[in-house]
Amino acid sequence: MTLNIKQRKELKARAHHLKPVVRVGQKGLSENLLQEASQALDIHELIKVHIAQDDREARAECMHELASHCEADMVGRIGKICILYRKKTAPETN
Repeated sequence: MTLNIKQRKELKARAHHLKPVVRVGQKGLSENLLQEASQALDIHELIKVHIAQDDREARAECMHELASHCEADMVGRIGKICILYRKKTAPETN
């Protein structure tokens, strides 16, 4: 799902007061961290992720890899923080 400018602006406003839920350390993305991020998106729909890498290009690559693995849209990024959004799926009813 691609977000338009208006949707991104609204999501950034919603995320402004949030604290980072997932923190990526110097070791980078692990399988457990990817699962944790996906679970956080299932629960919250909109999360902030803190990435501790100092290299700007490596940090950007890590952000994009995390978003693509979680099948989420990257709403925005500022410094070491990125905002991810994945719409909640409606639970199936019998």
